[in-house]
Amino acid sequence: MRNKPLFKFDNSYARLPERFHASVYPEAVRGPTLIKFNGPLAKNLGLDLDEDDTARLAAIFSGNVLPPGAEPLAMAYAGHQFGNFQPQLGDGRAILLGEVVDAAGIRRDIQLKGAGPTPFSRRGDGRAALGPVLREYIVSEAMAALGIPATRALAAVITGEPVYRETTLPGAVFTRVAASHVRVGTFQFFAAREDIDGLRTLSDYVIDRHYADLKTAEKPYLALLERVAERQAELVARWLGIGFIHGVVNTDNVTVSGETIDFGPCAFLDEYDPMKVFSSIDAQGRYAYRNQPGIAQWNIARLAECLLPLIDADQDAAVDQANGVLKRFGERFQAAWIAVFRRKIGLNSEEPGDADLVQGLLAAMHEGRADFTLTFRRLADLASAQAAGDGKADEQARLQAEAAFVEGFMPWEKAEAWLPLWRERLAREPSAAGAAALMRSVNPAIIPRNHRIEEAISAALDGDLGPFNRLLDAVQAPYEDRPEFAAYAESPRDEQRVLRTFCGT
Repeated sequence: MRNKPLFKFDNSYARLPERFHASVYPEAVRGPTLIKFNGPLAKNLGLDLDEDDTARLAAIFSGNVLPPGAEPLAMAYAGHQFGNFQPQLGDGRAILLGEVVDAAGIRRDIQLKGAGPTPFSRRGDGRAALGPVLREYIVSEAMAALGIPATRALAAVITGEPVYRETTLPGAVFTRVAASHVRVGTFQFFAAREDIDGLRTLSDYVIDRHYADLKTAEKPYLALLERVAERQAELVARWLGIGFIHGVVNTDNVTVSGETIDFGPCAFLDEYDPMKVFSSIDAQGRYAYRNQPGIAQWNIARLAECLLPLIDADQDAAVDQANGVLKRFGERFQAAWIAVFRRKIGLNSEEPGDADLVQGLLAAMHEGRADFTLTFRRLADLASAQAAGDGKADEQARLQAEAAFVEGFMPWEKAEAWLPLWRERLAREPSAAGAAALMRSVNPAIIPRNHRIEEAISAALDGDLGPFNRLLDAVQAPYEDRPEFAAYAESPRDEQRVLRTFCGT
């Protein structure tokens, strides 16, 4: 017999007033089968689960068996969707089982996605299809391995029941772990109802949970806005650094913790195009690669509107203070962006012309339709070759690395103009070897390329989970050159390119 609970739940959000959430239980499914269980993450969360008991895990992570101490609920929130405000959205196919405190002392939500309808389902079935579940599992774990703050994947289960979208698809349930699921849209839910007490309760909860150092701030709610803005500016800069396009950065998809959430129609750049859009529902390009920083600032402005009554009793004063945060958002993003891209080209120090140097490379990449990930990785190879020495063999290696960097990535005349400028700037760094090592630590060899994700999903729909498991293995160490996964670093052939990605709902 077990003496320890399966989950050491301590459910702080369930203790908030009833208008914050709705109590709801998962709907049982007919034949749950475990697809994947993240044992290392479970251990970090302190979960007492037997990895070999797959039937038990399938029962728990499908929602068929509720662990003791769980207090399942659907969270209420609102949100701007593609700029249009919806006063009530909420968890329509997600059920928060509860919270645990991980090995680092951080409180984590454990949530089922696709476990049945909730009071916020808006005529939806509350279910998830297998493809979106696999996509979220792969991308969330890849983001974690890349060092990008993101929600995590704990488990995926096939339900044994169909779901009906444009076609009939296998149903699945995804278990997501997050620092919390409080969103900008959660604040908008209470602001839309002019519920100032609710806004204050929510703000105090977020400060207690995520930003305890702000409790003693002179203006804690202004400080909260500032901190959330800072986290979002840094997060989006890091997205751009790996060529990530979220696809649907609505206010209900923006966490106040600063984690990436909701990997619906997300995608990664193959060839560099700053206006690239993959999402099938983003017809106007609102969330294109280049537009993400401006959208993030717009979303922070919506949060600022919610917090105005708490920031200052004088509305004009509150607006002035909030506008100051928005102005600093732009400054913070620019600082975060150039810090990311300096490191990508091997620079630890700062010089005034660095942004122009980066932009010159990006312009050449755009003109040459260069593969975003491979360009920076091969530039790292070139830096390594240059740092190796001055012998004849080393010079040959450098020339080969230079040819590999240029060929197929940018016009020769652009490379011939840009490379000397880069070498001249790199020469002012303390160590060539250090610059090369830095570049290899921030420029991944492997990302979850769109065509690989689609291949994994297609195979899984045919009953073969092998490509899913292999892709998941490939993205676990993205900064290492592993010969057995070399094919996962390659650009897609023209016939493999993914032009559109789709939302899981």
